[in-house]
Amino acid sequence: MALRITLAGSTGWVGKALVAAIAASDDLVLAGAVSRSAAGQDAGEAAGLSRLGVPISATLEEALREPSDVVIDYTKPDVVKANTLTALAQGRHVVVGTSGLSAEDYTEIDGEAQKAGRGVLAAGNFSITATLLRRFALEAARYVPDVEVIDYASAKKPDTPSGTARELAELLSEARQPATSKPVAELTGVRETRGGALGAKEPVQVHSLRMPSFVLSCEAVFGADNERLVIRHDAGSSAAPYVAGTLLAARRVGSFTGLRRGLDTIMD
Repeated sequence: MALRITLAGSTGWVGKALVAAIAASDDLVLAGAVSRSAAGQDAGEAAGLSRLGVPISATLEEALREPSDVVIDYTKPDVVKANTLTALAQGRHVVVGTSGLSAEDYTEIDGEAQKAGRGVLAAGNFSITATLLRRFALEAARYVPDVEVIDYASAKKPDTPSGTARELAELLSEARQPATSKPVAELTGVRETRGGALGAKEPVQVHSLRMPSFVLSCEAVFGADNERLVIRHDAGSSAAPYVAGTLLAARRVGSFTGLRRGLDTIMD
């Protein structure tokens, strides 16, 4: 039986690519689509495809009137949390591709997922190579305690840092030993130039650049005595790298209960 998908953000950059991939899949079916700006249109036609017979809803609540198994969210930072909680309350598993959620938000979502007996898979980046960036950086953090994250994105990206950088910094905070750099509180001058600290255990400094010519890039910079290691991921202008990872998450999110963060948590 095909897995039924409700897609929130169906006319966005990644959303349109997901509509096409779901339509072409043998084991997935688009049960509902959400886009406030395209409400009433056919989801296939709005994505540049032939008609699919799936009308776009203005809200997730409306789309969930049609039975489905998994909600995929590629919307905006100011609505993704509410969408996730709504989906859980309606008995759906959830794949979160939207960035902007805090550690506190994820804690709340995990609690609601546990109560609902549903799975949530959230990732700052669903591309395979971005997942490898995270894996390699966490391995390096076992041996090199000094690490900072630099996050690059377009001039119009509203959230800082990106979900990729936030997730990476929070995980590095748990994995690394105390840094040898002078604490920010002891610095003189403009302390804000040292970036923002993320992570509960050993906070990691994160620096976000927002300017034209960047799509999405993230790098972890490790420094040791007389040597340095930089692990970097660069995304191109196509949404293709995120599609395969997102659909893998949709297929596997029903196999566990509660929240998991990162595509690597479901990869063999």
